[in-house]
Amino acid sequence: MKKRAPRNQTLIVHEHEKHDLLSQTITLKSPCSVKDIEDKLIFQDLFSCADLLPEAFVDLLIIDPPYNLNKRYGNRTFSKTSFESYEDWLDSWIIKLKRCLKQTASLYVCCDWQSSKSVQTVLEKHFIVRNRITWEREKGRGATANWKNCSEDIWFCTVSKDYLFNVEAVKLKRKVIAPYRHSSGEPKDWEETEDGNYRLTHPSNLWTDISIPFWSMPENTDHPTQKPEKLIAKLILASSKVHDFVFDPFLGSGTTCVVAKKLNRKFSGIEQESDYCQIAIKRLNRAESDNSIQGYHDGYFWERNSRADQKQESIKILNQKNFSGSIEENNSEQ
Repeated sequence: MKKRAPRNQTLIVHEHEKHDLLSQTITLKSPCSVKDIEDKLIFQDLFSCADLLPEAFVDLLIIDPPYNLNKRYGNRTFSKTSFESYEDWLDSWIIKLKRCLKQTASLYVCCDWQSSKSVQTVLEKHFIVRNRITWEREKGRGATANWKNCSEDIWFCTVSKDYLFNVEAVKLKRKVIAPYRHSSGEPKDWEETEDGNYRLTHPSNLWTDISIPFWSMPENTDHPTQKPEKLIAKLILASSKVHDFVFDPFLGSGTTCVVAKKLNRKFSGIEQESDYCQIAIKRLNRAESDNSIQGYHDGYFWERNSRADQKQESIKILNQKNFSGSIEENNSEQ
């Protein structure tokens, strides 16, 4: 096990917990009902259980598949291949999942810039492509012969023209630097508070307010491509209602199911790596007593470090890093 710095909050699964955590997952051996998988994690390979899933039960499908890169996930390695082969692979499981979607369902598919074209090509064969979200991943290795890659894409699609999009649930609260006022002196389209001046803005398809999980955040795990809870929360709040069913066929460290649980949605997901299943179950158990989502407070998404308590937390983290010096940052990113 890695040696952690004293203030490192990365989730750890201890040896004595593993059996019990894994026992809380299920494996499908025959066609199942929605109740059989509701609020359950399926420990299985997607291709071995996709045909056993119920028909038309998913309101929101969130997919974060292996990108077309050489990447190791637990005991398995995904190898980069040609665009054509990657598209064939995408199509092989998307067509299986398509029958699980309600006619009113939405889906989001994550990818990087290299695989984005392939993802779009395949999605356009089966769904109505509504938009492409690009979000800033503020960390990443520098490059000497190219531009540093610090963004990823999420393709937004729907099964039909009848779908949900709750714009009010995903507005972003931004700090106002130079606020306008009415002639009466009252704020114009912004709010004046003791902690500063803020404006609610409509969400766009360019997200610059996401923080990648790192060592001082309780949501952080050792999964190599973990998505932030705040990012998944935006998708869930925009495209589902309370008690809707959210499904993730490449669950990884469990972020989709954890956030769905925190936001009172039904959920299920598939993961084939036992280590990641254990992490996901432990995170789900923690969500029983802690439903907080970093960056989402009082029903709003907040711009990074714009709230007074966020600034204090940033200063605290900076001081911790300076104090520890040799702390290893366990950056979880693609």
